[in-house]
Amino acid sequence: MTARTHDLAAITALGGVALLIFTMQITLGTALFAIVANQLGGIAPDIDQPTAPFWRNLPVGGYFGRLIDKMLGGHRFISHSIVGLGLFGGLAWLFLRFLQPSIPHTNVMVVWWAFIIGMISHLVMDTFTKEGVPWLLPLPVKFGIPPIKDLRITTGKMGETIVFITILGFDGWYVATHYAKLLAILHHQIV
Repeated sequence: MTARTHDLAAITALGGVALLIFTMQITLGTALFAIVANQLGGIAPDIDQPTAPFWRNLPVGGYFGRLIDKMLGGHRFISHSIVGLGLFGGLAWLFLRFLQPSIPHTNVMVVWWAFIIGMISHLVMDTFTKEGVPWLLPLPVKFGIPPIKDLRITTGKMGETIVFITILGFDGWYVATHYAKLLAILHHQIV
C-alpha cells in the first residue's frame, strides 16, 4: 500500500476506536499529539524501505534508510511482524516517557495507543497486498488475505485505489451516522 492509503487507514482506525470505546477526558494537546503519533505509526513499518518518503525528506536520509534497511532485514521483514510491533511499540513508549517532563499535560498512554493503532492498521492493510506480511516472524511465512496471492492487491494499482475510495466512503458514512457522538467527544471529552 502507498503512504496515502496507510495514512487514511490509520486515522480511520483511530477514529473508529475513539468513537467506540473512548470515554476519558483529554487535553487538546493530547488529541493533536495522538493524531500525529497515529500518522507516524501508520508509516513506521516502512522505515525498513530506503526509498520511503520518510527517508527522502531528510538531507542524509538515503544513507540512514539503507542502514536501517540492513539492520531490520529488508522491506517487510521485522518491522512488518508482531516482533516489530513490540520493538517499535517499546521504543515509542521509551521516547514518550523521555518527553513526558516537557509535555506534562499530555496523556502519553493515549498518544502511545494512537501510535500502536496506526502501526496495526499498516500491518493489516499490507496483509491484503500480493507480498503479504510475516506476522509470525521468525517463522518464514508471509500471510495474506485472501490466501490466493493473485487475488490480492498490487500496491499503487487500481485495486488499491478502490480500497482507498472505499475507506473514504466508509469514513463519510461513519461520521454521518455517529455525528452526535463525535460532537459530544469534541465538546465534552477534549478539554
